[in-house]
Amino acid sequence: MLILLEIVAAGILQSQSKSWLPEIFTIGNRCCRKLSTISIEILAAGNILRSSIKNVTAGNKSAPVYAFTLRSDDGACTDYLEFEKWHNGGGSFHKLAYIDPTAFIELGAIVHSKSVLGANVHIGSGAIVGPGVTIGPSTKIGYNAALSNCSIGDSCIIHNGACIGQDGFGFFVDEHGTVLKKPQVGDMLYARIGDNVEIGANTCIDRGSWRDTVIGDHSKIDNLVQIGHNVVIGKCCMLCGQVGIAGSVTMGDYVTLGGRVAIRDHVSIASKVRLAANSCVTKDISEPGDFGGFPAVPVHEWHRQVATCRWIMKKGIS
Repeated sequence: MLILLEIVAAGILQSQSKSWLPEIFTIGNRCCRKLSTISIEILAAGNILRSSIKNVTAGNKSAPVYAFTLRSDDGACTDYLEFEKWHNGGGSFHKLAYIDPTAFIELGAIVHSKSVLGANVHIGSGAIVGPGVTIGPSTKIGYNAALSNCSIGDSCIIHNGACIGQDGFGFFVDEHGTVLKKPQVGDMLYARIGDNVEIGANTCIDRGSWRDTVIGDHSKIDNLVQIGHNVVIGKCCMLCGQVGIAGSVTMGDYVTLGGRVAIRDHVSIASKVRLAANSCVTKDISEPGDFGGFPAVPVHEWHRQVATCRWIMKKGIS
């Protein structure tokens, strides 16, 4: 299998490794443009390790390219020669993936090596199931979802564009005032999604850095929700749209978060807490009940605060 790359990218290729051995040949511009994007994506993923030597001339065409055969010296790297077409749906899967025969992988979806797909799993077009991801039986993955460093339970629904298992948001400022990324390098830490969980479109759930990120069984998460690394959410919780949960938050069971609720990092929230929309949690909530406001307080106290502010404004008291 030859992957073609336009000669303008030769500097990128040669900078990757001294082991590159390119040979120039010519081929039509149309073919170059069609395949160059594929080649660049493979290169960015770090999966091309060695080149093969070919010396080819195709007619009198004048578009120079490089030709490379994909090789892998490291079993952890993905070799695109190892992908095949799945019989049920036409998607691509790696030979080292473990897929139940009843699973359906739509055309355009990719399942990487050492992933496990249970019975009746459905993978939508454009979805990516990364290496080592586990998906339980009867789970549906929507279009363009991206799963990495995670496990998904049974009978879950992951809607279009959801991203699960990417590393968390961690940075520090060095002595020169430069903002640098803090590596999220926990050993074998994941985002673990329970059974019967629903995750809305374009929701993002980061993997853990010192403990797993966990979503409990039967929890329901709306669209456009951000869940940071190391967050633990109990069972039967409901998170409405645009909720933002910072890293290392711990939530009990049966917690309900209204739309646009914000929770700061390292906060603990007891079971059976309900938070009104637009609330901001800045400290632990240790007792069940209804809360609201900024910062969040018991709801009856919040109502008094709002009523007092209205009375002051009405009276014109400064």
